[in-house]
Amino acid sequence: MRIAVSGGGTGGHIYPALAFIKEVQRRHPDVEFLYIGTENGLEKKIVERENIPFRAIEITGFKRKLSFENVKTVMRFLKGVTKSKSYLKEFKPDAVIGTGGYVCGPVVYAAAKMGIPTIIHEQNSLPGITNKFLSKYVNKVAICFEEAKSHFPAEKVVFTGNPRASEVVSIKTGRSLTEFGLKDNQKTVLIFGGSRGAAPINRAVIDMQEELKTRPYQVLYITGEVHYEKVTAELKGGKAADNMVTKPFLHQMPEYLQSIDVIVARAGATTIAEITALGIPSVLIPSPYVTANHQEVNAKALSQHDAAIVLKETELSGEKLIAALDKIVMNEETLKDMSERTKSLDVPDAAARLYSIMKDIKK
Repeated sequence: MRIAVSGGGTGGHIYPALAFIKEVQRRHPDVEFLYIGTENGLEKKIVERENIPFRAIEITGFKRKLSFENVKTVMRFLKGVTKSKSYLKEFKPDAVIGTGGYVCGPVVYAAAKMGIPTIIHEQNSLPGITNKFLSKYVNKVAICFEEAKSHFPAEKVVFTGNPRASEVVSIKTGRSLTEFGLKDNQKTVLIFGGSRGAAPINRAVIDMQEELKTRPYQVLYITGEVHYEKVTAELKGGKAADNMVTKPFLHQMPEYLQSIDVIVARAGATTIAEITALGIPSVLIPSPYVTANHQEVNAKALSQHDAAIVLKETELSGEKLIAALDKIVMNEETLKDMSERTKSLDVPDAAARLYSIMKDIKK
């Protein structure tokens, strides 16, 4: 069996693709994969680290405002389609799956035009431009939020959930927080702002240090690599709470999540999949800089079930952040109730569902 996969730009598009790949490899050890992404994207480094064959095309996203750059983007798209057809003719896949990001546009479009069975996987509640466009040509559209259904042709839509959830649940033995100098027997909050970090979240964490020093819980704080030096400089001279450890990035994050009691994060699709998979209560701070404000809709999918507290970035402060944490961590009953509500939203067999769709449509 041969399968081509495309998706990139952010971890939210890449990690579901990798989780799907692992599910298929588990069922078919002899399967062959080809991952098509961009040369400069996050996907190249991540995918090649997994020893998956990688090919690149040149493509950029459309500007939402009228711009001459969009003319260039159309030209790159057409070149990307031609290049993708070349890769696909050589690889001869049985099916092609796109997990979002503008890079999968030319790849999945080329596959559909070549008559190769195709699927797109939409992680967010509000679909991006690429997947909306591709939905006209593909065989099936897999979604993670029921809210996304109305944006696609109804006869093509299948609810699968996010394969990242399946991967997180499959980790049997987590890693200890003692690696960071934290205690295993203490309530722990993980704070991070996505794969690149988030300056407004960092500001709130810095501003809550004096209050945090008096709290009985501990914090693992991930700044994002680009923000690390600036944040640690501000926390020098005894400003940082002793019950907080600061790191620039957390590799293999799912392996530590079993030791986490509460998460503070953006409301990206991967984060939502991870916390629902493990039933981790959360304080979600949706990014206002994403397409159609879809993170706010993602967050609402949890908050409407009392599974998360949502703080808008415009209202975020150190005082409000630690108050939200206290509300969850300091009350055992609230912690337990939110955990159960979060877990109830999980789709643990998401990767298997996506595999089942692929099996049904492939030649």
